[in-house]
Amino acid sequence: MSRIKQCLETLKANNKTALIPYVTAGDPAPQHTVAIMHALVESGADIIELGVPFSDPMADGPVIQLACERALEHGTSLRMVLGMVEEFRKTNTETPVVLMGYLNPVEAMGVHPFTDAAKAAGVDGVLLVDLPPEEADMAAPHLKRAGLDVIFLIAPTTTEDRIAAAAKFGSGYLYYVSLKGVTGSNALDIDDVEKHVNAIKALTDMPVGVGFGIKDAATAKAVSAVSDGVIVGSALVNTIATNAENPEQMRAKVKELLSSMRAAMDE
Repeated sequence: MSRIKQCLETLKANNKTALIPYVTAGDPAPQHTVAIMHALVESGADIIELGVPFSDPMADGPVIQLACERALEHGTSLRMVLGMVEEFRKTNTETPVVLMGYLNPVEAMGVHPFTDAAKAAGVDGVLLVDLPPEEADMAAPHLKRAGLDVIFLIAPTTTEDRIAAAAKFGSGYLYYVSLKGVTGSNALDIDDVEKHVNAIKALTDMPVGVGFGIKDAATAKAVSAVSDGVIVGSALVNTIATNAENPEQMRAKVKELLSSMRAAMDE
């Protein structure tokens, strides 16, 4: 059983929803990433999504686009990100880590070398935004044979056939994009999120995490009531950017925000 599956099953058995924070690796600079990952765990993170910086992150809004730019300015590469996971694993062997990014860096390294390196570093899952389930054969089988979960995005406009394909080729959990737009968008209609999550669950028994538009304790609590996982990205990345000049304060503010979400979800 994968670390992600074990984590989600344990949470479900305890009637809890997973808190899944996203941060961009290398932002605001590579030397801060591992410490931020540990701060996330100390604040109640169950799974960490670690963004691989990319020059054309088409699913992301300006907050995460700027985070990618800052990371790339410091030379953050896919190999450096894998090194960060390896460093994190020296003291944390329990918290699942999902790499979230785009296909190009993986293709540049090569699917097989990437799979071997990711497994060796301690990565548990991979979410490639621009890898559709229809083309999953190019990477998903290799990743899954190595024991890495392959996570797919599902949008409000995704058809039932595509949801079924994502469930067929995916593993770990499905990532439901809670609104039409990019990361960090504003409007979040909880009733609409619940309707779509229920529709997904009618087609598959895979856990469903919800992301995009979750920015505070109130929205985290509301989404936790209708999903298996609450994924928060831009709010954390914005906190990191705002406090980038003071690393200690940056981690404290990140912990403050994520802890407030954890507390609200567990009420």
